[in-house]
Amino acid sequence: MTEAVIYDKSVPERRGVRFPASDVPKASLPAKFRRKGLTLPEVGELEVARHFTRLSQLNHSITIGFYPLGSCTMKYNPVINEETARLPGFAAIHPLQPAETVQGALALMYFLQQFLAEIGGFAGVTLQPAAGAQGELTGVMIIRKYHYKNGQGQRTKILVPDSAHGTNPATSAMTNYQVVEIASDERGNIDLEALKKELDDSVAGLMLTNPNTLGLFEEHVEEVIRAVHSVGGLVYGDGANMNALLGVARPGDLGFDILHYNLHKTFTTPHGGGGPGCGPVAVAAHLADYLPGPVVEVIEEGNGEQPPVFGFITPKHSIGRVKAFHGHFGMMVRAFTYILMHGDRGLREVAQHAVLNANYLMHQLKDVFSLPYDRTCMHEFVLEGRWADAPDVHALDVSKRLMDFGFHPPTNYFPLIVREALMIEPTETETKETLDAFAAAMRQIADEAHNDPDVLHAAPHVTPIKRLDEVSAARNLVLCCMPPGREPA
Repeated sequence: MTEAVIYDKSVPERRGVRFPASDVPKASLPAKFRRKGLTLPEVGELEVARHFTRLSQLNHSITIGFYPLGSCTMKYNPVINEETARLPGFAAIHPLQPAETVQGALALMYFLQQFLAEIGGFAGVTLQPAAGAQGELTGVMIIRKYHYKNGQGQRTKILVPDSAHGTNPATSAMTNYQVVEIASDERGNIDLEALKKELDDSVAGLMLTNPNTLGLFEEHVEEVIRAVHSVGGLVYGDGANMNALLGVARPGDLGFDILHYNLHKTFTTPHGGGGPGCGPVAVAAHLADYLPGPVVEVIEEGNGEQPPVFGFITPKHSIGRVKAFHGHFGMMVRAFTYILMHGDRGLREVAQHAVLNANYLMHQLKDVFSLPYDRTCMHEFVLEGRWADAPDVHALDVSKRLMDFGFHPPTNYFPLIVREALMIEPTETETKETLDAFAAAMRQIADEAHNDPDVLHAAPHVTPIKRLDEVSAARNLVLCCMPPGREPA
């Protein structure tokens, strides 16, 4: 079913909802902001409910099947998170309420800041950023202000490994830094010699993902950090892959100055659908004064009879706000719930099982797919979706065929340093039976690549929508859901 269908069901004057009469005076809108027409479908509530229910049944989700989207960490979102986020004391408050009326919410924010600081080994945390990418931007803005505050305006370069997330160079460029790419070595680490050639007093910092996007722990991470620090640079940690480190290693202990968390990737807040997201940023003690404000602090200590009083403060050298109000509070409630439900031992087990599942799958598949970096992986691994003796088969064919088995495709063509990359992340939430079924499907696809490649080229075969012309779709965008020729003026 397409969006056009609901417009074709439109009947004049049919309504699914009736609004009450306005209780405020009408005002005229400026003519330049008024449309000549606003053609909306006129349908009943039942037709709308059926339309969107059918659409939802066509979608894949983590509650439908395995979703091994490498780097994006599509782990199950526990229902208890949703229950707590919907509690009236959390869901029905407003960010402009006086602080004394929302002490419970402020306490939750304060302790979530404390939890994230402890998990990462840092001194201060902001919950404001609306997503991991905005967390990155926040971190690099802190780097910039820190250097300028200390008279280091000559620092114009940010070093970015070639295995980095694509947002890392974009973030650096947005903050007017020159992006310098650092090559990886044959084991998938940062090439130390290539790094050292770029180190001088023009370096503002290094953006480092660890584990990196190959799913590998940087074997020389402490040496890399010391080298950047030796020339006065700061090290930003892309925390997208914290799911592999929970309770095992703390980036702050390794020497990172800044880290962002993706609450959707590690702490099971909803992922996808356009948000809302949440990308808290943690910093070492020497950068705490630069965090976006306000942050929640205890402004009056409690005693045996009275609880502490929480309020907002703005750090002394704050870069300012990066988000309206105080961030996406509902996401904070969900992450707080997840952390409390697991505790320190449970979070460590999350990382251990995520790493175990990834290595189990990798060993199931590396004899039929090329594994460019044959090392113990962390929470994810990267295969090549190509074979020398099957030159017409590509990673996209493998992914399209996987859909016939009821699995969402893994991440394709990323990281860029692996040809025909298939980036697979099982997370800790999948059972051995699910992993075995996925491995069996992948092994069958590898066999078909050699013996029946046309099956892959025509896949998917059993999905509601068959293979699309993705190049044409990208070049000829349809930005309105109205049928062609019936768009509003």
